[in-house]
Amino acid sequence: MTKLFTAEHPSPRDTHIHLMGIGGIGVSAFARLLKARGYHVSGCDAQASELTRQLEAEGITVQLGHDAAHLQAHSGEPAVSVLVASEAVPKTHPEVCAALDAGISVLPRMQLLAELLEAGPSVGVIGTHGKTTTSSMIAVALAGAGLDPAAFVGGIVPEFGANARAGQGPFVAEVDESDRRFAQLSCETAVFTNAEDDHVGGNQATYWETVEEQHAGFAQFVSQAKRVLYYADWQGLEGRSLEHLVAGCAEQLSYGVAEGCTYRAENLRPDPGGTSFTVTCRGEVLGQARVSLPGHHNAMNALAALAVTHLYGGDFGRAALALAAFKGPGRRWQHIGELHGAQVVDDYAHNPTKLQAAVQAAQQTGRRVRVVFQPHRYLRTQQSWPRLADALMSADEVMVLDIAAAGELPIEGIHSQLIVDRMSSSGHTSASYWPQRGDVVDYLRRTAGEGDIIVTMGAGDVWQLARQLVEPADEPLPPLKEAR
Repeated sequence: MTKLFTAEHPSPRDTHIHLMGIGGIGVSAFARLLKARGYHVSGCDAQASELTRQLEAEGITVQLGHDAAHLQAHSGEPAVSVLVASEAVPKTHPEVCAALDAGISVLPRMQLLAELLEAGPSVGVIGTHGKTTTSSMIAVALAGAGLDPAAFVGGIVPEFGANARAGQGPFVAEVDESDRRFAQLSCETAVFTNAEDDHVGGNQATYWETVEEQHAGFAQFVSQAKRVLYYADWQGLEGRSLEHLVAGCAEQLSYGVAEGCTYRAENLRPDPGGTSFTVTCRGEVLGQARVSLPGHHNAMNALAALAVTHLYGGDFGRAALALAAFKGPGRRWQHIGELHGAQVVDDYAHNPTKLQAAVQAAQQTGRRVRVVFQPHRYLRTQQSWPRLADALMSADEVMVLDIAAAGELPIEGIHSQLIVDRMSSSGHTSASYWPQRGDVVDYLRRTAGEGDIIVTMGAGDVWQLARQLVEPADEPLPPLKEAR
């Protein structure tokens, strides 16, 4: 298979890389990293977006739609010599077929990530939850500590103004288990946050058939790393910890609050704005830390970042200061604004564990917790709607929108009302289904108060609702409609 960083492509200036789906959060990060290395970079996507407009402003050519003509020389750039495409793109796709017929190298995205990880010191972050936040925190902590990390993150990091950072290293990468090829990658340090049953089943080309196969993929990835730093407190499916999945790695380090952790958070002091704690390594105090994001899970993500900084020789005090100022990547506990004194926050939480963590973070603020939840994918909802309902039970009020299909066909009998009905039958008195999101906006504009925190949750487009809430209403509100 073609490799970019070899004698086959000796000069970036002579290599034109074209990325399909460049408007995606991961592919756009690749585009930025490759451009920073001096390659000619272009891409295409089905439609324009804020990300594609940012890429164009940075000098990266973006074309709309998919067409074999994209591979030809244009706008003073050489003809495409490497096409990067997701493994989910069929080999019969016209753009891929044209590349193969022309002798153009076709590189899977995971192969590109593999090369970046292998090119120097690297940190690969894996796990079913927390990868984006943990990867962001690691990169921010390393930069704050005086190092010069490169980063590949599945979210916009405010400190970098992007989802990627060009640096001399180490290279910090979020490694997504939704693509089965991730198991073949290797890195110097694997950071393993948790393991559950997401991205399993269905007709997604790269998903896992069973959770056992997915967990075997985690174990394979870890076994190929020089060392693993894993979350020792994790008790996942059937109460199993991560220890059985990291046994194949030569050097095993742990983090958490449990006795015996290599890196341990002690004397945790949560407050409405975050959590302060003491960090120790093998019993020796490294220093004091704070994360300005509520929720125990964010304190643990910060602990992992400080542990990695310590492993790579960064200054602990400077790293801790950088993390204390960190407000989170885009769509991960992102403060959008206020509505009549209520805080409006958006979060990517879309599976049971993430929902529960987000609700707990909201409760830590001491405000009335009002959740607007958009379930994501019919298959995921079918697999987990009882757990989704249970995870939301601690919220004071829950408004459930229709399922975001994400390209899936509806499944008979799978509907948002299932979540609401289970919550109601379990004793929740303020759970409701809202088929029209405009009605939710009107309702919250009428009822929001200073003691509230409104959190929009989901992996679909529910984030738009959060932004609507903080925008001034252009017209008088219509009569209030009840949810059903």
